[in-house]
Amino acid sequence: MTTYFDTLNKNYTQVTVTDDGINTAEFLTATEDLIKMLDLLGSSAFKPVQSDMSGNVKKIRDRYNTDNGKNSTLQKLVSSEKADGKNTATEGLLWLTRGLDFCAKALRRSVTNADEELTVSFTKSYEETLKQYHSFVVRPIFTVAMKACPYRKDFYAKLGTDTARVSTQLSEWLGALEGHLGALSKVV
Repeated sequence: MTTYFDTLNKNYTQVTVTDDGINTAEFLTATEDLIKMLDLLGSSAFKPVQSDMSGNVKKIRDRYNTDNGKNSTLQKLVSSEKADGKNTATEGLLWLTRGLDFCAKALRRSVTNADEELTVSFTKSYEETLKQYHSFVVRPIFTVAMKACPYRKDFYAKLGTDTARVSTQLSEWLGALEGHLGALSKVV
């Protein structure tokens, strides 16, 4: 049986990491797949989150496309942008990593706490990650989105019917994402 993870263009477990850093193009493709995963939550309330993350991917990809050799890894991209006296992509990467950290922590809570509904996992994650950066105007938007999370069983069913395989793939994918975020926290 095919799972959601089998359909990804690029899985975080497949993103190349070298001594120079995390491959920019591969990471962005994997991130675009994560953004699409938010569609499985089945609520238009997550559209602002997806839009924000997509906008940050675009900022990074635009910089990458100016010289994909010089910007081949996210770490090199940050260095080259700094050398050019710019910060658009670096700021995009900062906000993207914050958004990814929010998603990763929510999904980690969900994996770790098998009885916890997604509303709780995503709300707790928001409180731990993004809330401190959001104004009183933005916070209610996220509160609505968290309350619009589907039931856990419905979300996991959309990931695939082979629950053991989904669990393994989600854990591997999530572990790889968390590893990338750990490396990126040192540069943004």
